[in-house]
Amino acid sequence: MTKNFYSPASHGFVRVACVTPKVHLGDPLANLAEHLVLAERADAAGADIVVYPELSLSAYSLDDLFTQEVLLDAVQQALAELIAASVKIRPLLVVGLPLRVEGALYNCAAVVANGKALGVVPKSYLPNYREYYERRYFASGVGVANRMVDGVLFGTKQVFAAEGSAFTFGVEICEDLWVPQTPATALAVAGANLIVNLSASPVVIGKSRARKRLCAAASERLFCAYAYSAAGPGESTTDLAWDGQSLVYELGNLVAEGERFTSDSLLLADVDLERVAAERLKTGTFHDSGQGFAADVVRTGFDWRPHQLTDFHRQVARFPYVPDDASKLDEDCYEAFNIQVHGLMQRLSSTGVHDVVIGVSGGLDSTHALIVACKAFDRLGIARANIHGYTMPGFGTSTGSKNDALKLMKALGISAEELDIRPAAKRMLMDIGHPYAQGEKVYDIVFENVQAGLRTDFLFRLAGIKKGFVVGTGDLSEMALGWCTYGVGDHMSHYNVNCGAPKTLIQHLIRWAANREFDAKTGRILTSVLTREISPELIPIEAGQIQKTEDKVGPYELQDFNLYYITRFGLKPSKVAFLSYRAWKDKYELKVIRKWLEVFLYRFFTISQFKRSAVPNGPKLISGGALSPRGDWRAPSDGNAKIWLDELKANVPE
Repeated sequence: MTKNFYSPASHGFVRVACVTPKVHLGDPLANLAEHLVLAERADAAGADIVVYPELSLSAYSLDDLFTQEVLLDAVQQALAELIAASVKIRPLLVVGLPLRVEGALYNCAAVVANGKALGVVPKSYLPNYREYYERRYFASGVGVANRMVDGVLFGTKQVFAAEGSAFTFGVEICEDLWVPQTPATALAVAGANLIVNLSASPVVIGKSRARKRLCAAASERLFCAYAYSAAGPGESTTDLAWDGQSLVYELGNLVAEGERFTSDSLLLADVDLERVAAERLKTGTFHDSGQGFAADVVRTGFDWRPHQLTDFHRQVARFPYVPDDASKLDEDCYEAFNIQVHGLMQRLSSTGVHDVVIGVSGGLDSTHALIVACKAFDRLGIARANIHGYTMPGFGTSTGSKNDALKLMKALGISAEELDIRPAAKRMLMDIGHPYAQGEKVYDIVFENVQAGLRTDFLFRLAGIKKGFVVGTGDLSEMALGWCTYGVGDHMSHYNVNCGAPKTLIQHLIRWAANREFDAKTGRILTSVLTREISPELIPIEAGQIQKTEDKVGPYELQDFNLYYITRFGLKPSKVAFLSYRAWKDKYELKVIRKWLEVFLYRFFTISQFKRSAVPNGPKLISGGALSPRGDWRAPSDGNAKIWLDELKANVPE
């Protein structure tokens, strides 16, 4: 292992610093001093790039002072001194300033690193409405072709790139973000994974929300990270005010937000530019839309020395399928539940079937599938009695789960029966010569699968009698891990409402439905189901403790995390382990995270794809993907996990 596993820089993260220096009106050298102090702070904190506000070396609110030669000369001097000082500063500096170029004055951003200016980008769109009068002073960068000025490339079509890395960025200035066709569009298509915006943007009520919407939309539409740094204290308040808002977004999601109305603020955010590049790679329309669009963008290389600090400036959600925000969680549960309900409604309507059969164990998955079926029948105006629920106790069925299954079916008003599978299971075990039939306590996979297979076999035959179809209960997490009995087992059904729901989401869906969709009595039973250990209940309890699924396949909270980042983004196992460690280190040691990720990789890539290649229909629920070969995930059933396991072992310490 050659890289420092604990450093975010080893996993493709670039540390962005958005800074808001105190402004000294019309005093570029004083502003330079503020710039250098913040640059040194950002350097010490491991920043790779420092983004200053618009016209930061001069101040934005100078009005006609921009026409004064003494000011412009002082700005030129401050820039020269900043370039000289940058030799001792590791991160790139992107500063705002007014510059005279070939007889015109431009509102510019200068990219400075290692004792030289890498390029100067003029502002394209100059607001000249309401409180803005920029056209009074500045020339627009629109239509200005890239050209060399005093040995430095000047123009709007520039991408700056660290060679051999995903660290590539482009520059916009304030209003450039607010127009329909932004300069960043061409820059992103040309390979800029990060867009930085130097802004002044005076604040009024609601302005901060507008900026956030625009930055979020830009980062999502352009498949990029977007860093926004606005002017703050020190700007003239003759008629306006300034809040110094700093924002960093990535692929539509807020990574970091600075405190407003403060001086000398420094916002740090680790953005995953490797993930940005990977997302673009998988989205063909991103590149199709840019055919010939960015042909005149110039790429300028720079040397990048990544830091090796181990602090991390972003939050990693423990449950990527479940929003942390309560209102978003409510909305997601509403959407997911109704997708499932309407999927089943459509299948019932299209087939003309008015009866379904479902196995009800008292566990999470069957409970959720049952309440989805109830709502589908309600909305179609079909009596719930046409839902035929069967609880089928086997050798390991607990009293608690069986009782909950019976109480739930009664509370919901469906047709409920108990069908004991043990006599049939004993007969099959005897017929195949299994040791259990001779009195030996052998509880192997055959012993388990005989029970799982018989349950589904009974359900299919019962569906034939009822002239209906079997509603499946298996979830996305089980499909990923291959934790289902293939063919005539819990792998199969006529229609599976849960196939797009990971285990961690199903728990929230049941809780949401208990509070929103059903009466208090039913809600109490649903809540009871949530408290039970996740278990297939196939091994007799007298064999020891109750059978725990997570002892075999790992904690679902970890495996759902792994599933999301492996399938949705295609991340390397070592990076998934790093993110998992950041999210879960208060609960799991790295060696535990590594162990269960290894289990996931083996089960997902080596032994389970043949099951996913033959799954019943069912609706996709989440942007994190689905595993049907007719949907998001297509893979060979004869694949193996070798290269993923090798990468994990080579780069994650034990």
